[in-house]
Amino acid sequence: MRGEYLVGGIAGAILGFLLLAGIQGRRRRGDRDLAGEAAADGKGECGSESAGNAGADIIVVGAGVAGSALAYTLGKDGRRVHVIERDLTEPDRIVGELLQPGGYLKLIELGLEDCVEEIDAQRVLGYALYKDGKDARLPYPLEKFHSDVAGRSFHNGRFIQRMREKAASLPSVRLEQGTVTSLLEQNGTVKGVSYKTKSGEESKAYAPLTIVCDGCFSNLRRSLCSPKVEVPSCFVGLVLENCQLPYANHGHVILADPSPILFYPISSTEIRCLVDVPGQKVPSIANGEMANYLKTVVAPQIPAELHDAFISAIHKGSIRTMPNRSMPAAPLPTPGALLMGDAFNMRHPLTGGGMTVALSDIVVLHDLLKPLRNLHDATSLCKYLESFYTLRKPVASTINTLAGALYKVFSASPDQARNEMRQACFDYLSLGGVCSNGPIALLSGLNPRPLSLVVHFFAVAIYGVGRLLLPFPSPKRLWIGARLISGASAIIFPIIKAEGVRQMFFPAMVPAYYRAPPMK
Repeated sequence: MRGEYLVGGIAGAILGFLLLAGIQGRRRRGDRDLAGEAAADGKGECGSESAGNAGADIIVVGAGVAGSALAYTLGKDGRRVHVIERDLTEPDRIVGELLQPGGYLKLIELGLEDCVEEIDAQRVLGYALYKDGKDARLPYPLEKFHSDVAGRSFHNGRFIQRMREKAASLPSVRLEQGTVTSLLEQNGTVKGVSYKTKSGEESKAYAPLTIVCDGCFSNLRRSLCSPKVEVPSCFVGLVLENCQLPYANHGHVILADPSPILFYPISSTEIRCLVDVPGQKVPSIANGEMANYLKTVVAPQIPAELHDAFISAIHKGSIRTMPNRSMPAAPLPTPGALLMGDAFNMRHPLTGGGMTVALSDIVVLHDLLKPLRNLHDATSLCKYLESFYTLRKPVASTINTLAGALYKVFSASPDQARNEMRQACFDYLSLGGVCSNGPIALLSGLNPRPLSLVVHFFAVAIYGVGRLLLPFPSPKRLWIGARLISGASAIIFPIIKAEGVRQMFFPAMVPAYYRAPPMK
């Protein structure tokens, strides 16, 4: 009898062991599924990860303008989005404060237009251009749009906080403070990110798709693109108080020497001033060189209505600087990951087009992802999303090219031909009608057509040559005119080449333009 009990006990033990092994195997497989098939490091995939991390469809790195808007847009579609942002306190920046009307239209399309409410944002209706004591008002061509459509200017930090709140209000969006240190890759596919939590603990998060939006100082872009960052100049920022702009609700651009000066409202009582200083070095703030530069070089060139407030802002001492970066989009398509925002593409901020490009990109990406429910086939998804880089080009390349070209045209130069081009640009825009509406529609993102940009740019050059040759041409003027055309070509064609001629002007000829969604 004891032998039967012994045999029965052994058989029961074997069955119990097999049952336990089966349960553990199912648990491990479940953990791998929740983690997005992400790890092979022996930690049970998610290890110490919370359920929120394990269930993410998409990780968004960065919660600035691009990251916050993207998280809300994807979360609204029911995607489980995990946003990791280095610092969730309100940012304090001197750029990203002017949203063009084209960007505001994209904000409406994304359902985020209420984010410019309750932050004392100001309507912007156009620009005023100043040169050598003369000025020209250049209104946005808004006649065909709803009365609410206009530009908006504001404190950048207030705008970002509103968008973060909007994103975090969705149950499918998780906003976490943490510093992403690296992308997690396996066999060339990005599986997620490694990051330090707010408390300093090392952690990992996994998802089928990681979208990097960590801004102009991105430390992740090198693995996802071929960055060629240029720093043509720096902005020196001040805030003017207790004064009024000559043209209310307008941005003001002063064609100063050596480069432009900008003014625009950022609240009902404050005006932002940005002084462009060419090169990567600026006068020292600490030893008083900057204050002296602003008083002696800049102050004499600004409108009289703003002079006293400008001097007061210098004396107040809250002078800040920011390098102006330019970087063409040069993606390296990588399964499981995508770059967006300033981490991916930058242009000189003279025209205030950065947020418009970012929001337009989000609309394009949202439309591409909307029909997809399964994001786990990283290779097929990567191939499909190559169409994103083509579909974004008409808007992005127009704004990028215009920003780079206008900065060079608006800056003073010892070359007489370049100065003639600068004067021709001011006079051409001052003509009004199509000569004003066309370029301003391009700048504002209301009509982002690359061909229209090239037509108006060379129309300015030809207008400049015409000014030189009338009333009587001379050999010297003919020579300056020839150099003007040559100089204009040297400005715009390298920018177009960097943007990609085929993608910019003939996107339908790029095979990726026709990529269909993966069937899985």
